[in-house]
Amino acid sequence: MIKEAGNQIHVVRQVMLVFFITLPLIMSGYLFPQKAAALNNGLAVTPPMGWNSWNIYGCNVDEDKIKQAADAAVSSGMKAAGYTYIVIDDCWQTSRAANGTIIADPAKFPSGIAALASYVHSKGLKFGLYTDAGYTTCAGRPGMFGHEVQDAATFAAWGVDYTKVDWCDHGTLDPQTRYSIIRDAIANSGRPMLFSICNWGVNKPWIWGPATGNIWRTTDDIFDFWDRVTWIIDQNAPLANFAGPTLGWNDADMLMVGNYGTGAVFGAGMTDTEYRSHMSMWAIMASPLIAGNNLASMNQATKDTLMNAEVIAVDQDALGKQGVLVSDVGGLQVYSKVLQTSGTRAIVLLNRTNASSNMTVNFASLGLSSTVAVRDLWAKANVGSFTTSYTTTVPSHGSVMLKLTGSEAATGAIVSGKTFRLSPKSNGLSLAVDGASTSNGANILQWDKGIAQNDKWVITATDSGYYKIINVKSGKALAVENASLSDGAKVFQWDYGTTGNDQWLIQGLTQGYYKITNRLSGKSLNVANNSLISGGTFIQWPYAVADNMAFQLIETDITYEAESASLHSLSTESTNGGFTGNGYVAGWNASGQWVDFNVVASAAGNYNLTFRYAAGAGTAGRYLYVNGVGVVNNVSFAGTGSWSSYNSVTVSSVALNSGGNTISLIFDAAKGSNNYLNLDNMKAQ
Repeated sequence: MIKEAGNQIHVVRQVMLVFFITLPLIMSGYLFPQKAAALNNGLAVTPPMGWNSWNIYGCNVDEDKIKQAADAAVSSGMKAAGYTYIVIDDCWQTSRAANGTIIADPAKFPSGIAALASYVHSKGLKFGLYTDAGYTTCAGRPGMFGHEVQDAATFAAWGVDYTKVDWCDHGTLDPQTRYSIIRDAIANSGRPMLFSICNWGVNKPWIWGPATGNIWRTTDDIFDFWDRVTWIIDQNAPLANFAGPTLGWNDADMLMVGNYGTGAVFGAGMTDTEYRSHMSMWAIMASPLIAGNNLASMNQATKDTLMNAEVIAVDQDALGKQGVLVSDVGGLQVYSKVLQTSGTRAIVLLNRTNASSNMTVNFASLGLSSTVAVRDLWAKANVGSFTTSYTTTVPSHGSVMLKLTGSEAATGAIVSGKTFRLSPKSNGLSLAVDGASTSNGANILQWDKGIAQNDKWVITATDSGYYKIINVKSGKALAVENASLSDGAKVFQWDYGTTGNDQWLIQGLTQGYYKITNRLSGKSLNVANNSLISGGTFIQWPYAVADNMAFQLIETDITYEAESASLHSLSTESTNGGFTGNGYVAGWNASGQWVDFNVVASAAGNYNLTFRYAAGAGTAGRYLYVNGVGVVNNVSFAGTGSWSSYNSVTVSSVALNSGGNTISLIFDAAKGSNNYLNLDNMKAQ
């Protein structure tokens, strides 16, 4: 892992007496929640819904287009479905008057912004306007810098209800400081305005945003293609605990639904299946729903996607919980959102693979009773009552969105021998070994999920209800340093032993969370100082009901990315598409060149090794070694037709040891190796 610079959380130095009195509270997360107090301006009690001009029009925006959008919002049913804001994005402004007042483009907006706002209001809608926190906007128009109070007062006089503030041309300005100044200007303008912070996730606005705005962008801009949507999902989904009715909302950016590549934003468009998945995920993540298509020319599929009342109700649920990832195996993901009515969940089964697949949601993993009524929200149909789990077929890049109705129960026991990410409820990060180290004593940090396997753990039952938690990268166990019994002792990795400091009781709490208690000390895994950022460490502490002592165990598979393996005389590249992770191992067609995968097995036994690769037109052969012993004389990788086309080869029943194993693919001309091979990843199952 590469450690992030800056933004480190520092504990204020106290007099010693106060420190010792309050230390237990600090460690259990009560004194240092570190989240900013909420803005509480009475707006955006649920995620805002509306329409924005940028995705379809870009800078080609004018008064007539905005009026047409307002008209179409009413006539199409979008207003009735809840889309109430009509927002003009960049390029409406041209300059400033001598007194500094911002001037709208007189050619594009001849009636003026106030008259346009009045027209939008006459339709029973609300009016929004874009600006920038920097010197100029992203399109080079005047920004707010130095005119915050003046612009806020102007917007108020014009009847603006929603202010979107971008982050271009900001120089060395600090976003938290800049947006706080703008917040105060809006608050003192005399008119309530929803405040949208659009700084693309710079300096973690989900931490300071609640005291500053109503919504905050968590990522860079959305584009009109599938991989960009899934990238945003991966960035936004872990931030669930930072959003809610008394905080504000993680903004995953505007919707692309219905643009089909015809808008002003980059991308060739998506299929209706992909757009529906896009909508499903924005709803489950409680993101603002800001449409960006041409409302006057929507086809029926777009209308059905944007105006499904049951899907919108999930986004707008009054409890305001953002959904979380609960399972992620082989590109098949299950997300769960706790709803206001006790015993109910909204679920998205998201198939990110290139083939249709059966997908299952297990009720116990969500903290629900064994018997659950299932409703399909896209089909708008009750499916029936099911026990333990529900399975359905999900198309490639598709989603099935469900409402589950049962009763609350303790989160079910985990399945021994499976692989999990361990994620604190407080921040959505992952337990990881510092620097992907394989050494004894390496620190355990919280970090964004990566591809180096140092944030995946095989959890295996030992005895009496306890488990060992073994890191996939290092093969070492999660343990308490020096078998300490003390509060605050560090948690690190070490060779698995017999002292009990590396065994853990994993007990279900509610709603899919667990507490993790050390067998030797009886103390629980804890995020030190309730840190919310990457790099926070872990300690043991007496259990208390706190988000930094509750953990998700997100089931996953072990995909060993080739670029994270040990390379011997090899290079990595990423010029061809279709790979997983960040790239692949390329080439190697000379004897003595090879790649080593360090594979952790939960138990000794026979495993199937599956290699994903591209091989162009020719067949490539590689010699397979396991733990220094030749296993297959020549594994044949048949040509895939192009370097952007992939296939898989499985070597069955390969004996692996319990713990770490070295699996090598070697180019050996004497063994029949030939041709280039781009190796993407490997799985051991």
